[in-house]
Amino acid sequence: QLQLVESGGGLVQPGGSLRLSCGASGFSLDTDHRGIGWFRQAPGKEREGVACISSANTLYEDSVKGRFTISRDSAKNTVYLQMNSLKPEDTAVYFCALQTPKYAYCSTYDHEYVYWGQGTQVTVSS
Repeated sequence: QLQLVESGGGLVQPGGSLRLSCGASGFSLDTDHRGIGWFRQAPGKEREGVACISSANTLYEDSVKGRFTISRDSAKNTVYLQMNSLKPEDTAVYFCALQTPKYAYCSTYDHEYVYWGQGTQVTVSS
């Protein structure tokens, strides 16, 4: 059964760092070329894409470029989101998701993703 599980969220002060993990089961990152995306949703706001990674590309939204880094470890079947220089506006529930197979490149359009994790809360506050 295909499953994505996020972890690593928490409370951090502005300027701090967190690393989120997206553990995958039911498929192999080593052989599956579908994209994995990170998305976030803040209270009262729509869900937005943050970053994605596939065998063909990586992509970041402008708001996180230079601060966040997406990577994957095939041996651990896990995708990471390293978040540095965190700001209060980064506060949100963060989700990872698996893209449908018909796309050659990953994107941050959530309608392209069909399997979603349960989310992990990130709070940036002093």
